Amino acid sequence: MSPGSWILLAVLASSLLPGLVIFAIAERRVVLRTSLNLLGAVSKLLLVGWMLWGVAHGHAFELRLALLPGLDFVLRAGPLALLFVTLSSVLWLLTTLYAIGYLEGSPHRSRFFGFFSLCVTASVGVALAGNLLTFLLFYELLTLSTYPLVVHRGTEAARRAGQRYLAYTLTGGALLLIGTLWLYSLAGTLEFTATGFVHGLVDSHRGALTLIFWLLIAGVGVKAALVPLHGWLPQAMVAPAPVSALLHAVAVVKAGAFGIVRIVYEVYGVELAADLGLALPLAVLASITILYGSLRALYQDDLKRRLAFSTVSQVSYIALGVAIAGPIATIGGLVHLVHQGLMKITLFFCAGNLAETVHIHRISEMDGVGRRMPWTMGAFTLAAFGMIGLPPVAGFVSKWYLGLGAMQAGQDWVVLVLAGSSLLNAAYFLPILHRAWFRAPAGNGFAPAAGGRETGWLLLWPPVITAAMSLGAGMLAFIPFSPLEWVQFIARQEFIGYD
Repeated sequence: MSPGSWILLAVLASSLLPGLVIFAIAERRVVLRTSLNLLGAVSKLLLVGWMLWGVAHGHAFELRLALLPGLDFVLRAGPLALLFVTLSSVLWLLTTLYAIGYLEGSPHRSRFFGFFSLCVTASVGVALAGNLLTFLLFYELLTLSTYPLVVHRGTEAARRAGQRYLAYTLTGGALLLIGTLWLYSLAGTLEFTATGFVHGLVDSHRGALTLIFWLLIAGVGVKAALVPLHGWLPQAMVAPAPVSALLHAVAVVKAGAFGIVRIVYEVYGVELAADLGLALPLAVLASITILYGSLRALYQDDLKRRLAFSTVSQVSYIALGVAIAGPIATIGGLVHLVHQGLMKITLFFCAGNLAETVHIHRISEMDGVGRRMPWTMGAFTLAAFGMIGLPPVAGFVSKWYLGLGAMQAGQDWVVLVLAGSSLLNAAYFLPILHRAWFRAPAGNGFAPAAGGRETGWLLLWPPVITAAMSLGAGMLAFIPFSPLEWVQFIARQEFIGYD
């Protein structure tokens, strides 16, 4: 094997092997379990940094193993793959730190962190997949590894949420499998390419290609929470806060959104998708999801459910940017993959801090909590401003490029969708901030912090760091290796000839 092959295996193994070992560790072995978690997370981050540097300087990383006659298991680290891998690796490290603090003293930690590591392995595999078959294998592994995390608490509500999660995601996986098999029977290949691999089938199989496209989009659209396939996501909020953060910012939802990007660009090609009349309906569906999720979020008093419906809305910005099929809009959609991850994980970390430290789960209970937990609510405020799209937080950059790209592509109606969404975002985030900062606490207020601290440092520093990263990604958007600069590199190298 070439060095490029070994590093791809090492990136997967850095979370897979510690996870398998962690399953066998006794609950009392806290130091060993923590050491394995952090060793895996830091190792993955260093390996990904090596690949980032290599790809930026023109090096190729590919692994190919014969799996079935005419079909290979393919891993490939291109610019697009590394966008998702880097996000997953950075946020996995921070989520691991957060989960160690959050689950301190809880039962079944070895089981939790074992599946947690498998989940990240599957997410990285989804990103590095070099063909649709490899993507499908890791996509289904992601379903199986996240189910135990959703039901981790073992309550009746958790079991119901897990059953619903499996019903949705396994159905989506079946649709993805049907579409993949049908496509392979027509094309004889499943290899991702920068301009898609189905061009030669247009004249003879135009109708079939349309049906296959929607099968594939439905398959990944379940995890991406496209309406009406989103119903599992709010229910899954019974899971612990680290799982919610993982689902929304790192793994499941992002894997679905990333799948939409790959189907549009690397299976069909954006020009062919537009020629087949597929891009506009996808853009309309994404727009409906954006507005619907925002409207539903308005009426949620449970904080995590409000954030869940916000995710339903925000993730569809990615699909919208891709479906508009213009270079600037594509940049806006792809960079939102990172920006939304940073902002949303901050919000869920903060929600977890409120639940663990002062036992707040509902927005109606948050009066004056900013005085008790100023760092937590300061991080929440920054992330909320970013979700609304206020400068200089990262969310503003995403929406700016989406709006410019829509007008460049002659899709001016998209600007109205973005404006409406921002107003709705403000309508469901600003009342939270008003309660937290400007209302007096009810009754005798909140109990004083133990030892004068706001909360444990393992719970506090991850949201503070991700909030700072959200701000930095907006203020320093044009520095080398920033999310925006890397997405522009993707656009120049892989897809649309952007310059």
